Amino acid sequence: MLRKIVIALLVLVAVFVGVGAALGSHFRVERRTSIKADVARVHELCGDLKNWGQWEPWRDDDPTIVVTLGEKTTGIGAHQRWTGDSGNGELTFTRCDPQAGITYDMVFIDGDNRSPSVALMNYRQLEPGTVEVQWVIEGELDLPVIGGYLALAFDSMVGPSFERGLAKLKSACEQG
Repeated sequence: MLRKIVIALLVLVAVFVGVGAALGSHFRVERRTSIKADVARVHELCGDLKNWGQWEPWRDDDPTIVVTLGEKTTGIGAHQRWTGDSGNGELTFTRCDPQAGITYDMVFIDGDNRSPSVALMNYRQLEPGTVEVQWVIEGELDLPVIGGYLALAFDSMVGPSFERGLAKLKSACEQG
């Protein structure tokens, strides 16, 4: 009987490892919202890291987060670092277009492990006075076996935070 239990456990572990290895480690999360404001107002809040505190959702999730802004807070090369109980990281703007949106390289840091990703916020004029904002993050989870499982769950882990952040951005833009 004990032998059957051990064999069953080994089969389960093999299946878990096999499926995890077969799953792709690529993740992508995307959310959108429409904002009744002009593109300049949206970019004022998204395109300058000094203004992210008005709408980004991460400090709601983890109030221990401390953000350190770089010398440059807007434009290509704008940079920030953060530390908190939920993790550490940094981001750097690689595109900052007042009409089209921003793109930034982001790295989550856990000890010596660095997990890079690319994120963007695109603006699209729907009609005069209404802008659609698309927020996307994508990357690879370089974690053997469990990376595939985490990539599979990434949308449900990050998506709600994106939704809260876009709701806060919408509110800040429309009330401002």
